[in-house]
Amino acid sequence: MVNLAINGICGKMGKRILRLSKQDEQIKIVVGFEQKNHPKIGEKIDAVEVFADYNRIQQCDTIIDFSAPGATLAMLKKAKDSKKSIVIGTTNLDKKQEAEIKEISKDIPVVYSPNMSIGVNLFFKILKTAASVLKEYRVAIKEAHHIHKKDAPSGTAKKLAEIINEFGFDLGYGQIKAKRKGEIIGDHQVTFENDFDSFKIVHHAKTRDIFAQGAIIAAKWIKGKSAGLYSMEDVLFSPKSKVQSLNYDMQNTVYKNKRREDV
Repeated sequence: MVNLAINGICGKMGKRILRLSKQDEQIKIVVGFEQKNHPKIGEKIDAVEVFADYNRIQQCDTIIDFSAPGATLAMLKKAKDSKKSIVIGTTNLDKKQEAEIKEISKDIPVVYSPNMSIGVNLFFKILKTAASVLKEYRVAIKEAHHIHKKDAPSGTAKKLAEIINEFGFDLGYGQIKAKRKGEIIGDHQVTFENDFDSFKIVHHAKTRDIFAQGAIIAAKWIKGKSAGLYSMEDVLFSPKSKVQSLNYDMQNTVYKNKRREDV
């Protein structure tokens, strides 16, 4: 059993994590957090009380954080002081904030990923193979998200560019085509092309549940791990990861929620 805290419990992702965790026998949500001026402070959401006081993390083993950069860093420092593991899904962190995450991970176990989706992290893995083989090809990245998303290009698209550039390409963030339209959950596409053929890798997110469930899988995986900075690639593909059983949990949970989505 993992006693879990959610930072940003009233946000879209926080609500998803709370809902899906209720169907996982290995997870118990013990406390939720929001910013001090949030109207839900002191109330309960599905029997979980909402606090602004981060000292309440003493009740948990692990924290999942889908909040905002400032709130994430504040929670991260409290997690360090309390020796709690943390899974960070917050996006739009700058290089300085990412460096702080790396520094604090020397003291506690941290999973940090720009995208918690199982499919997207498989995308990353496939992309490494493609970029290593198609070095003489032209490459382009496109992404599309809902109109409420503040950062453009997305953190995932930036990660795709970083992976590609590891293999000798020179693709800047400014070359990524980003679109904000309607309520698109998240689409990403990488195209390799030359005068003879083209090769595309595409991922389309149908529901935000894929990000929430990935975070829950990471929270279960990180329990008992030593201090360090881990990625979803570590969670899913490291030799000791129980990927098959974790994916089975995910598939069952998503199936149960298939008819009850409110994205």
